[in-house]
Amino acid sequence: MPKRVAVVISGDPCKTHRPVEALRIALGLCAGEHETTVILLDRTPLLLTEDTEDVVDVDILEKYLPSLSQLRVPFLMEANSFNTPLREEFTVSAVSPEKIRGVLQSVDRSLVF
Repeated sequence: MPKRVAVVISGDPCKTHRPVEALRIALGLCAGEHETTVILLDRTPLLLTEDTEDVVDVDILEKYLPSLSQLRVPFLMEANSFNTPLREEFTVSAVSPEKIRGVLQSVDRSLVF
């Protein structure tokens, strides 16, 4: 039975490999039957910009981005928390912290990175 899953990714992808690895795990969940939403906190929206040259493990990131786009993975980020333009091929919603809390309360499982 498919589950509703939220993958919460935080941190600075220019300082640690964990955000890219978390995105890879989220992609694995999306490829199955689970209804997966990815929540980007802190500086992690940087993963979905054109300016990824300073991202740790950028070569791995670039390998998985097309699949995330093709699967139309829904991304949430906190409104007004990140000012760099994001790539248009991703489904990203800027929402309030209350909305993020609501999503986290409504899912069956959550993974926090």
